[in-house]
This record gives sequence, structure tokens and C-alpha cells, in this order.
Amino acid sequence: MRAHRKHTAAAQRSAERRQREDEAPRLRDEVPELLHLSLDIEERSEGTAALQQKHTRHIVVDHAPALFLIPCGDPKCEDGGHDVTYAIMRSLRGRETEFTGEDGCTGSLGGGTCRRVLYYLAAAEYRR
Repeated sequence: MRAHRKHTAAAQRSAERRQREDEAPRLRDEVPELLHLSLDIEERSEGTAALQQKHTRHIVVDHAPALFLIPCGDPKCEDGGHDVTYAIMRSLRGRETEFTGEDGCTGSLGGGTCRRVLYYLAAAEYRR
């Protein structure tokens, strides 16, 4: 029963994230001169040097929402994740071609807070 509840909660969070993405303005409308965007993403547990996850996300600018919500990589984390929308959009509107950022998870693990930290390196290309 507990596993079903966890699966249902995860499915609900995923559906809510998709709904927010569907309702968000499109990236091409918010930053019309943007051609390409990729995010190198790393996630680490706070206070350790051990890498937890690393991947590159290539954003399809013509279809992507102007919303950057990245779920926490810890499957035990509840109600966590990283909303880096404001920081990324600020950099894109400023036509930055390379920028970095970090964000602590807002979720909880058991009786405490999730200690995962997301780090990203973005590479953007714009029309002249």
C-alpha cells in the first residue's frame, strides 16, 4: 500500500509540473532572439564532494516553456525540487552566452530537510 501511495504522489507531482509547463509562456516568445540553450546539470548532497547525478539537458527553444523546474534526484525526497526559472530567464534576457547557478532543494527527507544542491552551467546562442 505504501509503495502505491508513493507512486501515486510522484505521478501527481509529475502531472502538476506538466500542467505548469503547459500553462507557462513559451521560451521563444519570452526571448525571441534565443537560438540554442543547453544546461549541464549536477546534483550533490550538501557538505559532500560526491557527485550524485550529472546530465545535460538540451532545450528545444521553439517548443519549451519559459519555466525551469528540475525535480530533486533523490527518490526519497518529498515535495522537493529546484525552480531556477527566475535566474535562468534573467540571464537569457540579458543575452548571456554562458552562466552558472545553484539551488538548494526545498523538499524533506524523513524528519529533516533534503540536503541536495543543484548546480548548472548554461550555454546559450542568440541571433545577431
